[in-house]
Amino acid sequence: MMQVCLNGRRSAMDGACVPLSPEGLARSAAEAVAAGATEIHVHPKTPCGHDSLSPRVLAPTLEAIRARIPAPVGVTTGAWAEPDPAARLDRVRSWSVLPDFASVNWHEPGAEEVAEQLLARGVGVEAGIWSGTDGAARFAVSPLGPRVLRVLAEVTDPDPATAQASARALLAELGEAHGRPVLLHGEEGGAWPVLRLAGRLGLAIRIGLEDTLVLPDGERARSNAQLVGEALSQQACAQRSS
Repeated sequence: MMQVCLNGRRSAMDGACVPLSPEGLARSAAEAVAAGATEIHVHPKTPCGHDSLSPRVLAPTLEAIRARIPAPVGVTTGAWAEPDPAARLDRVRSWSVLPDFASVNWHEPGAEEVAEQLLARGVGVEAGIWSGTDGAARFAVSPLGPRVLRVLAEVTDPDPATAQASARALLAELGEAHGRPVLLHGEEGGAWPVLRLAGRLGLAIRIGLEDTLVLPDGERARSNAQLVGEALSQQACAQRSS
């Protein structure tokens, strides 16, 4: 499985290649799917570029993407978009157009309540387990663990020299992960080393302008589609060498 993360918490300050509007996100998603992506992860944005869980922001983004491609589309429920746990839960309850799945960061306050509400509404849950947090320990004892769609193992170590070691440590913390599939990914300088490790381990992978703005050689990426194409090439090489 190849997930593309279109924009994340980035803004217009990160360059014109980062899609922000519903139309820009839909265009970028379609190009990424044409390049080989099989799933979409997106952060819907307000007109001023802030992440939002509002149904008035979520619905146009999902509808624009779905008008262009049939691939599953997931969204964030990150606490930065709505810091108050009760308000975040109310936002999820108010969604009029539902994503196919949503990522829930297990170390954040109110994570299990948000995940339970998503599951009750028929939305798949990606359990976001970040390195350097207590997310793995909390997930290990969660009664919702066996019900999630997958584990999104996020390596927050941006150092290319140590990111793979951090990834292996995170996977060890996760253990059996309730038997759920694992998508392993890194960010910034750690994005490409972690992707290559995921390829060698046969895990699902993710890439996109949320995770990195550059190609493996350090050149600035032109688009999400270019990153997806390079990621699939890197994955194939890693699998051949494993």
